[in-house]
Amino acid sequence: MKLGIVGLPNVGKSTLFNSLTKAGAESANYPFCTIDPNVGVVPVPDERLKLLSDLYHSEKITPAVIEFVDIAGLVKGASKGEGLGNQFLSNIREVDAIVHVVRCFDDPNVVHVDGSVDPLRDIETINLELIFSDLEILERRISKTARAANNDKALAKELVILKELQAHLEEGNLAKSYELADDDSAAFVASLNLLTDKPVIFAANVCEDDLADDGASNEYVSKVRDFAALNGCEVFVICAQIEQEIAELDDDEKKMFLEDLGLTESGLEKLIAASYSLLGLLSYLTAGEKETRAWTITKGTKAPQAAGKIHSDFERGFIRAEVVNYQDLLDCKTYTAAKEKGLVRLEGKEYVVKDGDVILFRFNV
Repeated sequence: MKLGIVGLPNVGKSTLFNSLTKAGAESANYPFCTIDPNVGVVPVPDERLKLLSDLYHSEKITPAVIEFVDIAGLVKGASKGEGLGNQFLSNIREVDAIVHVVRCFDDPNVVHVDGSVDPLRDIETINLELIFSDLEILERRISKTARAANNDKALAKELVILKELQAHLEEGNLAKSYELADDDSAAFVASLNLLTDKPVIFAANVCEDDLADDGASNEYVSKVRDFAALNGCEVFVICAQIEQEIAELDDDEKKMFLEDLGLTESGLEKLIAASYSLLGLLSYLTAGEKETRAWTITKGTKAPQAAGKIHSDFERGFIRAEVVNYQDLLDCKTYTAAKEKGLVRLEGKEYVVKDGDVILFRFNV
């Protein structure tokens, strides 16, 4: 999974990136200190892996991972070359979802690029820049398609969609709100990789005092939540400064620190939960002496395609899947005991994999 982090300058975007990835992207109280996209790969916390690894005495644990891309602070007019221009927007065309960091705290010591704190205005500013960037893509695609559409029905249909999308965006709408006529149209629009067609998770960056009640008493957060509810987005509340402090602690210290703040999970865990929910993802597990590993798939994935995540040969030569729920396996202490109790099921090509399934694939090529 790949997530692009966007936001205006000085909203806590790079501070959040640093804390999530410990990659040490420069963070300073002035615009444009992030002048290259920073990339960090983060393991997805999953306590099931350690428990299964102990059961199998695995040589190594391989968690699922998320790749974060931190994009330079956008400002009004970025698509026309203001600030650092839109040169960095291309770096998030390939991401699965956009994490939009929104400032929801007042602090006279941290300058705001527009002079005041207004999360809805900030969201609109970023959205407009993403719309302008998408319009450039559409203009080029329309020009190219129009030249070849005269004698090609498929291209003529694409041209209609492109022009409708262009008009939709020119009215200030996002591509994701464009109504699609059929599955073919949906597949074509998805292939355009438009920024405003991507799922969005808002990271409401608050001060430490607003963390304990998850931003319930923060009117800025309430506005972001209302906006997200109307637009099918996820929201999680975070204090980027606190996350940076947490990032320096080991697991035991981290747990104590969170408890002192009245929290049960870190911002990274909140973000991962929001990402999996928004993108409809789950993890199945494989375990053995050599490795215990988590594999991320989309909800609704059938056994052969899940096997293909490991290796294409597993999908091509799929015979069956031996499946046991991870908790059942732990309760039984061994795979053999789980099998004797009838908890290991043999599943075929139509089996839909569930979160927490521990699977052994049988295949032949």
